[in-house]
Amino acid sequence: MKTIIRQFGLLTLALVLTGVSAQAAPGGWDRVDKAKPKQVLFFTKSSGFEHSVVKRTAPDQLSHAEKLMTEWGVTNGFSVTCTKDGGVFTAANLAKYDVICFYTSGMLTDIGTDKQPAIPVAGKQLLLEAIRNGKGFVGLHPSTDCFHHQPEPADRSTRYQAYGADSDPYTAMIGGEFIRHGAQQKARVTTADAAFPGCEHLKGGFELHEEWYTLKDFALDMHALLILETKGMKGIDYQRAPFPISWARPHGKGRVFYTAMGHREDVWTNPLFINHVVGGLGWAAGNVGAEVTPNLEQVAPGFREIQPQEPKKPAAPAAPAAK
Repeated sequence: MKTIIRQFGLLTLALVLTGVSAQAAPGGWDRVDKAKPKQVLFFTKSSGFEHSVVKRTAPDQLSHAEKLMTEWGVTNGFSVTCTKDGGVFTAANLAKYDVICFYTSGMLTDIGTDKQPAIPVAGKQLLLEAIRNGKGFVGLHPSTDCFHHQPEPADRSTRYQAYGADSDPYTAMIGGEFIRHGAQQKARVTTADAAFPGCEHLKGGFELHEEWYTLKDFALDMHALLILETKGMKGIDYQRAPFPISWARPHGKGRVFYTAMGHREDVWTNPLFINHVVGGLGWAAGNVGAEVTPNLEQVAPGFREIQPQEPKKPAAPAAPAAK
């Protein structure tokens, strides 16, 4: 049974479990303490582009992604609080949660596109400190498209000469940064670690129709989980070597998990995505252990490559001067 409660401007799922499936769940959710479920804060503010999966049709109605995340909580034994209000990032509020999950875009310290309250500058620092001190963090799809402070160099081939030197602290925490994406298309993904929670069913890789991000500024200590096979993909954005689109990494005492998937509504109902995210949540919550030795150089040796810039359109010819 589930109940949606309005509390402090949030939409909270109060979870009551009558039992846990006898089948093993990703992330060790079959071994949860039903009397004290893990608490997940699902933050979906869009200061930049607002994705359809997190757009609410009414203020008191959960979005597509929020509804599904809360349902996964019921199924697996964790409690989900959904909000777009950046004002929740206080020390007292963050202390309530085991995992903070982002489906966000843009400069979250600005009100931006969705007009929801921004994260206070101090709140951003509190978030980073909470993760470093042991909270779990899960980033979905556009959460690498946040806090772009550094300018792009004119020649992207020089980007890694001073790797990470100008990264925002949030980017350094999540482990990678969005560049852009091409047209949605079916692509091949290989699995770098099928033993990681939620990746067991992905052994051998898979194909999926999705909006595929291109990424840069990869944390060198990451444990890559999924690799996008760019060969054969259409568009200039994918003219680069294979690179990671999902990973896990320690951040101080905290655990960080990211997947670039999750743009399309049908992806959110695809079992491979559901298991992948639920497994990542379980690991980030400390529900289950996993080996996360850095493997970036081994599984994606060309990760430093960045796709060419799009050619500039020629300037329109100047109108003839009036006589």
